[in-house]
Amino acid sequence: MRYQGSLDFHRDMAERIGILAVNFGTPESPAPRDVRRFLARMLSDPRVVELPRPLWLPILYGLILPLRPARVAPKYRKIWSAQGSPLREQSQQLRAALSSVLAQRMMAPFSVEFAMLYGTPTVPESLQRLRAAGAQRIVVLPLFPQYCGATTAAVYDQVNAELARWRWLPELRFIAEYHDQPEYIHALCESVAQHWRAHGRTSHLLISFHGIPERYFHQGDPYFCKCQKTGRLVAEELLLAEGDWSVTFQSRFGRAEWLRPYTMETLAAMPRRAIKDVTVICPGFAVDCLETLEEIDVENRAAFMRAGGERFEYVPALNARPEHSTLLANLLARHCQGWTEVDMSLLPAQAPRDTSA
Repeated sequence: MRYQGSLDFHRDMAERIGILAVNFGTPESPAPRDVRRFLARMLSDPRVVELPRPLWLPILYGLILPLRPARVAPKYRKIWSAQGSPLREQSQQLRAALSSVLAQRMMAPFSVEFAMLYGTPTVPESLQRLRAAGAQRIVVLPLFPQYCGATTAAVYDQVNAELARWRWLPELRFIAEYHDQPEYIHALCESVAQHWRAHGRTSHLLISFHGIPERYFHQGDPYFCKCQKTGRLVAEELLLAEGDWSVTFQSRFGRAEWLRPYTMETLAAMPRRAIKDVTVICPGFAVDCLETLEEIDVENRAAFMRAGGERFEYVPALNARPEHSTLLANLLARHCQGWTEVDMSLLPAQAPRDTSA
């Protein structure tokens, strides 16, 4: 083990709070070689695929990586913009907005860095930037509202792996989830209500989350329950009747059973139940990415329309909306109490919402 000594301790160093916001990741480009590099890093993480390495790695490198990048790359090309990856672009915009709101809350110097589990900037790179800025206290914010071993715990692993190389460790706080925070639910509902006011209300709200293998749930992962609670709270705040909303799971990979019901199967069956207009929201994604822009708004939209659907509305992720940066800033400010004074009087009051179409 080699401990890094540079940039660790200076007696005249001013104290600073570091904020590390971490998202999942994206390829550097939609080219198959970059997609392959991204998939290799993601799928080789034991947190993502919980199989013995001697069993899984030959499958990954012998069967999946030679074939899957060529199939996935065209999907990325559909959503790629002149600015590059939507996930990276929206995450950077969210970081800037978050820094702006925090400047009104925090009574001490702070720095905000963004990192990705499987992409750039990496978790080690962003932590090192916080250390170079003088951060002696760090709050880690995984941008995954519902705790899951495959995402939130992977952030914990990577943060600790980097800190294991440091001699002088910062004080560390880790935000595990915010799936039922009132401000988060309020922001989700406001995004739906604004969409309905602009485009008209549909008869059904489908709340789609990224899936995980069902056996992870049976082994103790609380993700399924966290998703169900988020869905229920959204439905309650929007005053939806039973039958007017549902929770589903998307992005199934492989042959194993994943959390049900599956999003695409549910959408394809809706027209047979006389549900021909639907609004879809994906609360588990802090910013839009391949799984929302292509899987939901292209593939799942097509499946619904082929089955006889007439109207499909996708509500974008919270992205850099003011409500999103504000709720995250308030969440971080609460976790920083005791480290610095926080102006909690700036926390916004929640106004009643008009949910009529």
